[in-house]
Amino acid sequence: MLLAPSDVARLDQRAIALGTPGHVLMERAGLAVARAITARFARRPVLVACGPGNNGGDGWVVARLLRAAGWPVTLLSLVDPARLGGDAARAAAAWDGAWQQLQDARPSPGELVVDALFGAGLARDVDGEAALLIRRIAEAGCPVVAVDIPSGIDGATGLVRGQAVRADLTVTFVRKKPGLVLLPGRSHAGTVQVADIGIGSDQLAELEGTVRINQPSWWRDALPRRDALSHKYRFGHAVMIGGRADATGAARLSAMTALRIGAGVVTVAADPDAVPFYAQESADLITRPVAEEADLDRLLEDPRRNAVAIGPAAGVGERTRGRIGRILAAGKRAVLDADALTSIAPCEGRLADGTDLVLTPHEGEFQRLFPDLKGARIERACAAAARSGAVVVLKGGDTIVAAPDGRVAILELDAPALATAGAGDVLTGAILGLLAQNMPAFLAAAAAVRLHAEAGAALGTGLISADLPKAIAARLALH
Repeated sequence: MLLAPSDVARLDQRAIALGTPGHVLMERAGLAVARAITARFARRPVLVACGPGNNGGDGWVVARLLRAAGWPVTLLSLVDPARLGGDAARAAAAWDGAWQQLQDARPSPGELVVDALFGAGLARDVDGEAALLIRRIAEAGCPVVAVDIPSGIDGATGLVRGQAVRADLTVTFVRKKPGLVLLPGRSHAGTVQVADIGIGSDQLAELEGTVRINQPSWWRDALPRRDALSHKYRFGHAVMIGGRADATGAARLSAMTALRIGAGVVTVAADPDAVPFYAQESADLITRPVAEEADLDRLLEDPRRNAVAIGPAAGVGERTRGRIGRILAAGKRAVLDADALTSIAPCEGRLADGTDLVLTPHEGEFQRLFPDLKGARIERACAAAARSGAVVVLKGGDTIVAAPDGRVAILELDAPALATAGAGDVLTGAILGLLAQNMPAFLAAAAAVRLHAEAGAALGTGLISADLPKAIAARLALH
């Protein structure tokens, strides 16, 4: 579970109500940061930049502890300590040294900067003296340790609020915040270390968070497993709607991935003149000519054909839009990608009602599909899922999987080699194959996204999309 900024205050209040004073939590947070610094860096001059809130209070504790350990410390404060309140004022009172205003600071490359200006709950753009200091830190090129989150990063969305610190190390507390996982916040955080400050798991459980990092530990148990009694129809019959004869590559990638990820049977339904190209791809694929829409209706009548994908090179227009309607009317679990998404744009209401439907837009497709949705990616993905009634996979370096019920999974794994033609078609096939095996749609989409990224990261530079289906199968075997 990720800890949303809106939950931080509730969590602190709960801990205080159970007998842990706020100043004790602040001391524990400062101690965690000080220990992380002394474990990672050799002793050197330190600038500790403190803001006006509890994040700044943590900084005052860090400064005191580092100085006690023999580190040369210069303390910078955005406000006069006399104006601080609550636990931050208590932390500042325990500092018996001098302090400087932010505007007087001139960081040098040999210094370490501790960023305790603003926490995850920042609700405005950084400006003035704080923004000036952030720019000076960047210009100096000195190493930075951020307290909880790099100042200027929105803890809920990962967006930069005016100016933002780029940290080498971020020490956050209890759980990661969404802004440390979402881009661009993730690229500002450096190495993230999660520190325990004595918040119990029972207190966390009461928050019932719906946003989490996409990792195998929470969807692994839902993966389909084969045993000695297995047969192909226990693992579903996936249908891939193929593209035209001069554009078969995309759907071939999707179909082969559906097979590799475990679908028991995969059929490609395509225009008669395109069928030979799909048949030549693999003897494992079944092909069905679909000359007229009545042919598609007959194909969908078979209840064993339980999952369908349409979009890769399907063509944009009325025919694709009509086929989507037939697929959903037949009650099939479905994936809509690429041309299918553009064909139904804009989406102004529910697309699915009782049907497991997954939409897989990249940013451009999303904007065509939901042109009125503005704001951060995570906010838009959640709004789109709620509106459409579908699981929305908003693709990117931090691919977000959002369910209509509010659940969200964020990809934290970097796989830049996936920025290549056909990678999205492979992801479509991976989701299709897991849907065919009756994995719940949200978990199927999240698992496919993660396995796809793992395969891309393992293959690395030079991969082509045709390499991915086998690589995904190899990653699947590890889980």
